[in-house]
Amino acid sequence: MSESAPAHPRLPGQAALASLGYAAPVADPADASPHAFSDGGGWRTEIPSVEGPEALHTVLAEAARLDVPIHRISQGSGVWMLTDAEITEMVDACAAANVELCLFTGPRGSWDIGASTRTASGGGGLRARGHGAVAGCVEDALRAASLGVRCLLVADEGVLWVLHRLRDQGLLPAETTFKVSALIGPVNPAAVTVHEGLGADSVNIPSDLTLEHLTEIRRVTRVPLDFYLEAPDDLGGYVRMYDAAELIRRGAPIYLKFGLSKAPGIYPFGAHLRDVTLSTAKERVRRGRLALDLLARLGADGGMSPLGSRLPGPLNRFTGSIGSAGSVGVAGFDEVPPAERS
Repeated sequence: MSESAPAHPRLPGQAALASLGYAAPVADPADASPHAFSDGGGWRTEIPSVEGPEALHTVLAEAARLDVPIHRISQGSGVWMLTDAEITEMVDACAAANVELCLFTGPRGSWDIGASTRTASGGGGLRARGHGAVAGCVEDALRAASLGVRCLLVADEGVLWVLHRLRDQGLLPAETTFKVSALIGPVNPAAVTVHEGLGADSVNIPSDLTLEHLTEIRRVTRVPLDFYLEAPDDLGGYVRMYDAAELIRRGAPIYLKFGLSKAPGIYPFGAHLRDVTLSTAKERVRRGRLALDLLARLGADGGMSPLGSRLPGPLNRFTGSIGSAGSVGVAGFDEVPPAERS
């Protein structure tokens, strides 16, 4: 896989359709993202839903077999569903493979006692309900960090802001990064900017956003985006494989996530779900191979970040703090260089 983007990647079926008079419109250069990761790459890869050490070893072995480069492996059940020994094993395995490990923080609405999430409207969504849930997320973050985890998944704006402030205060390591979950993924440029301001280092936007939506987002923010090329059924089941090249062109810096539709839910994971977890973990890697092969055929596989890259580059943050009485002061934006923050 080349390290620099090819000059003229082609569109799917381009020559054949043009011969019949169905040529696609010429891409507008103004739609291309002007941004990149701090390492200069435009895109990275992620394998999600890797629930524990056995699934992680399965993913790493399959990635080696199929020659699938992986920048980040993420888990969805939560830090609280893993023992210290399991977390340590995952941290060590990812370090040996030069892959970033991202673990989910704490309680969330999908299995909280709040009934509104089971209604047709979804109520307050899958966020952390009440002080206790926020405290659980903080406890998870501190525990994971103490065991060497340096990327945390967050599904609540308040939790994100609290963890960002803890990072600023040094209670979480400065190189810790926060990934906003698809469970609360923002759907417009203003909302993505807010998540960046609250401390996000990457933001999982829903996979039903159009290519034009990505261009709109890139006109106002450079925070890395996470995007399911194939979304799980509970996130829509969308398959955007043939959009991969254009997603990179418009959405860089972007993580291409190799999810899996038509697969059973596995959160929260336990031994009773072992077989399906391992089989779907292997298939996610295979989906990644298919996506990478497609990009190569189109001549659009260049510009990938070097393996081992994890920092996002300078991002804009809200300034201000939450006072002892609970008041919120947000004065504006600060651009925080990666060397000073993550």
